[in-house]
Amino acid sequence: MHDLFLEVVIDHEQRVAFTRQVVSEGIEVPILLRKASLAFLDTALLLFLRQRLTQADAQGERAVVSRDDMQEHLSVFERVSNLDHAKFERQIVNAIDKAKKLSLLQFIRGSGERYEVSPTLKLLFSAEEIQDLTRTYAALASSHHKMNADDSNTTDDDTSANNAENEEDSL
Repeated sequence: MHDLFLEVVIDHEQRVAFTRQVVSEGIEVPILLRKASLAFLDTALLLFLRQRLTQADAQGERAVVSRDDMQEHLSVFERVSNLDHAKFERQIVNAIDKAKKLSLLQFIRGSGERYEVSPTLKLLFSAEEIQDLTRTYAALASSHHKMNADDSNTTDDDTSANNAENEEDSL
């Protein structure tokens, strides 16, 4: 596989394997694997799934999440002043669908809307990377809640101005 500039990562304990692009500073390496860009909600979901995976590992269990769990977790990132709740709900559904497409979630047959979190997630993102991202998102969520509290204290004129700004942002 190294002839193709690919590395095979095997975790016998978790019983998972995947390929990863070789990174080389000395030579130009052809890119053979696709990269997936993650939007804000995609990353927030990834952090949530990684946290669930860590908790399940500590208890010696499989990491299982429901669609409702994921939607509830992501809903904290919706602005109070958001006028288009349906659009935000679609963004949440899209984030979950993207995680399924990237094989980070596997549907559990006969369990309703429940999914197993792929153990590869643990290998793709180190604990340090997850901690850094978690701190960043916690700060964003905290400032988001502060902004929402400030929004609820605005006057009618301020609310109208904010609504106009939000409409411009959505265009």
